[in-house]
Amino acid sequence: MNIIEIYDTTLRDGSQSEDISLSIHDKLRITEKLDELGVQYIEGGWPMANPKDEAYFQKVKKLTLKNATITAFGSTHKPGLSAQNDPNLLALLKAGTNAVCIFGKTWDFHVEAALRIPLSENIEIIFNSITFLKKNFDKVFFDCEHFFDGYKRNPQYALQAIKAAEQGGANCLVLCDTNGGCLPFEIGDITEKILKEVNIPIGIHAHNDSDCAVANTIMAVRSGATHVQGTINGLGERCGNANICSIIPNLQHKLGYDCIGADKLKKIKEVSHYINEVANLQHHKRQPYVGDSAFAHKAGIHVSAIMKNPETYEHMNPELVGNSQRILVSELSGKSNIIKKAEELGITASEKLLEKLKNLESKGFVFEGADASFELLTKKTSGEYVEPFEFLGFRVFVDKRSREEDSISDATIMVKFPDGNIVHTAARGDGPVNALDTALRKAIERFYPELKQVKLKDYKVRLLEAGVGTATKVRVLIESGDENSTWNTVGVSENVIDASWQALIDSIEYKLLKQEITPLS
Repeated sequence: MNIIEIYDTTLRDGSQSEDISLSIHDKLRITEKLDELGVQYIEGGWPMANPKDEAYFQKVKKLTLKNATITAFGSTHKPGLSAQNDPNLLALLKAGTNAVCIFGKTWDFHVEAALRIPLSENIEIIFNSITFLKKNFDKVFFDCEHFFDGYKRNPQYALQAIKAAEQGGANCLVLCDTNGGCLPFEIGDITEKILKEVNIPIGIHAHNDSDCAVANTIMAVRSGATHVQGTINGLGERCGNANICSIIPNLQHKLGYDCIGADKLKKIKEVSHYINEVANLQHHKRQPYVGDSAFAHKAGIHVSAIMKNPETYEHMNPELVGNSQRILVSELSGKSNIIKKAEELGITASEKLLEKLKNLESKGFVFEGADASFELLTKKTSGEYVEPFEFLGFRVFVDKRSREEDSISDATIMVKFPDGNIVHTAARGDGPVNALDTALRKAIERFYPELKQVKLKDYKVRLLEAGVGTATKVRVLIESGDENSTWNTVGVSENVIDASWQALIDSIEYKLLKQEITPLS
């Protein structure tokens, strides 16, 4: 079995995404998670670029890592300076890692247009930089910037540049599709040619500007590359980098390469979601392998088939990547969906449940994105559900005194608990929905203190009818979560507050249902 070296650059290249800003603490948490995944190298940042990265390299030494080697990133030395006196290379020494990765120009156009130096001087810069670093580090990777574009336009010079790095002592030549515009057949052809010209390992670093980064990476490996660079969830500048969450399953599960091992592959969805959470990004539910929709089935014909054999509509066992099969219930669903979904919850789907769903869907309810509301519905319809409290009513007041002033929202609510205790509370909030949520929590958290863990993560409103103006019916979808999980609930009404209330109270009841929480006496 061929071994593929996984080099993660989420903390450096990935953090160059326009919507990401990671603190030092964030970077350290992600480092530990990547180490758990089993990647061989973690590129921590560019110590010359900013004080935050400098501090990271000092703090990361205190972590106990089991699998990964921390790598510092930089560039070849500047024209006019020697390698020994270049601040960038000296910053790499100060970072104190066992491995470093530097990039250098391999496209003659960039040497002449960006560096504005003779082509021969750039060759000397590459050789001198690698030679200097190799005296101080166990591993030196050379990122051949813009290599594929450079090779297509001037193959002789591109080869001359990477051979200078090889002669300087580089451990691996990482061929970069920096602009992300190459296609798989180009990557494969060029990688094969380069392997015949050098005697050290070849790597691949692909960007996704033509939506081919994963395919380009796989093609490079199939052509002989043994070192793969990429980021979790494909994070990165512009359109992002090659997505490790797709690359690793493709290489390891589909093609039989040894990347991180089968046990660690099961962690890849967890790591994907964790890093999105730390980076404060929404999960991309349609992401292959690790997305929540990657193994979700909605069409009744599909569900009927997978109940007989999952291979009919699934390309692999989702558990191998830490994911799971999901059955969606919606207006497009057949009976098979509902029966299968109910079975997952340990309930036999009755005709009463089928009729109830049909009736709710005719009113605009959709449960494909609201599993928590669906589970509550099945429990209530089966007669197995005991209400944790009885809702007696609410009022919401919105007061606005002038056009310039912000409106004020107040809500009152009355609920009754199993012991007969009736609680009537009021709260003010940032808008009527927030006021209602605050009043509800104020009423019940004293009896169910675990609800303090529940946070509103997302709130969406959808119009269900066109052409009726503000009288249209709306669907509210709420995503809630605690420190361990997330769940989704739905409400539908012509009144957005009432729809929000339905989703809010489902969210609270679902938390109590899943943890089998009983009220404090």
